[in-house]
Amino acid sequence: MASTVPAFADFWSDAGAKFKGVTLHGVTESTPPSNYIKDVLAPEFEKKTGIKVEIETTSWDQMYDKAIKDMEAKTGIYDMVYIEQDIIYAYLARNFLVDITKSLKDDPSLKAPDYDESHFTTFANYFKGENGDLFGVPMEAFIKIYLYRKDLFDDPKIKDAFKAKTGKDLAPAKTHEDYTQIAEFFTEYGKANGMDLWGTTAQAHTGHPASWYEFFESVAPTFGVYNWGIDAKNNYAASVANGGTMNSDKSKAALKYWLHLRDIAPPESAASTWTEVASTFAAGRAAQGLVYGENAAWIASDADKSKVVNNVGVALPPVSDGVMADAESGKGYIGYYDGGAFGLPVTSKNKEAALLFLQYIGQDSVQSGWAVAAPRITNTATYEDPGVKDMDAKLGGYYTMLKNDGKLFAGAPPYPFHAQVREATAPIFYRILTGEVGPDEGLDQMADTAEKELKNLGYRK
Repeated sequence: MASTVPAFADFWSDAGAKFKGVTLHGVTESTPPSNYIKDVLAPEFEKKTGIKVEIETTSWDQMYDKAIKDMEAKTGIYDMVYIEQDIIYAYLARNFLVDITKSLKDDPSLKAPDYDESHFTTFANYFKGENGDLFGVPMEAFIKIYLYRKDLFDDPKIKDAFKAKTGKDLAPAKTHEDYTQIAEFFTEYGKANGMDLWGTTAQAHTGHPASWYEFFESVAPTFGVYNWGIDAKNNYAASVANGGTMNSDKSKAALKYWLHLRDIAPPESAASTWTEVASTFAAGRAAQGLVYGENAAWIASDADKSKVVNNVGVALPPVSDGVMADAESGKGYIGYYDGGAFGLPVTSKNKEAALLFLQYIGQDSVQSGWAVAAPRITNTATYEDPGVKDMDAKLGGYYTMLKNDGKLFAGAPPYPFHAQVREATAPIFYRILTGEVGPDEGLDQMADTAEKELKNLGYRK
């Protein structure tokens, strides 16, 4: 009798059968986590379901432009779009995205048995609506960390030279003063010894939002300036005169600190986004720097791309007095918790098939290889995977830091006006970087401009 019973197809082949001939189209930024989806997960999904998936990886700005224009025009080109943590609030306000939680409840036949929202880390909360439903399946999550060259910091000759010059032991910086001193030392040391070496990185592009983000999301918080210096509970005040902190003394000190680091960083820093900063560190051109965690794995382990393999140390960013206490209490944070999710546009013409793919990339079973290839963790079970634990050792404990200290970092504030305020103030910020306006005056102008924009948008009364 048993031999007469037909073999039961597994969930993926059975669910995919009804979508034979469908091709899903997605757009995302060309990053290690996204490339893993394109090169590994999409082909795996196609093999299991018969549904073809074409993932377009492009530049950060093109990714946003293409996704938003498609959703605005309702052309339905894309079935999945990358949603960075900082833009989700604008997308929700404009009703761009399908409620994934509700969709799977409404059609249980689409629900994969191995997909469970409760398996995501707390980072998934950034992609939930006011009703608590998920509007994006997390695909990357990482913190922007302090990387340093262990081979330099542990070199006896360099340690002696640093001690002789500063009277201190060479170790990863805890304060901004320590970081500056280390940066100055290595820049001078590199010059004196004919080395292609500088003391720090700087994501200081004079015409790209990456520099604006480095300051407001990575540097200013370490001085105690949170949420871009805008107080949402105080009529969205940005200026000190109205109760904000965008042009506060702390903010001005943070900007001068960062501009000084830019001046003693490798010459490419004035044209560096997040991509070039990672390349600079991997090339061995900087002794230390703030680098997005998504790049940590290849920098520390890929000898074809990196000259500092097995010599990368990780540490928390240096902070001012009181900032760590703020972060531990939830009042503030010490740096940026970045990441993104794949969302389903309401304009997609293949919503059901796309829901299957989003669940596929959200399963526990596909996470470990992904986390090793690109250090991102979105599912709690991933931390215990043997391969991830092995890579954690190679990365100097990065995954352990993400697990234990991730709570000290924060994503962008929940502002629906994120892009508008950035675009309104960024031109002034670029003029600060090029020296056309001083940092104090520039921040005053930025705070004033931010408030005017917020008033125009209806947030400031």
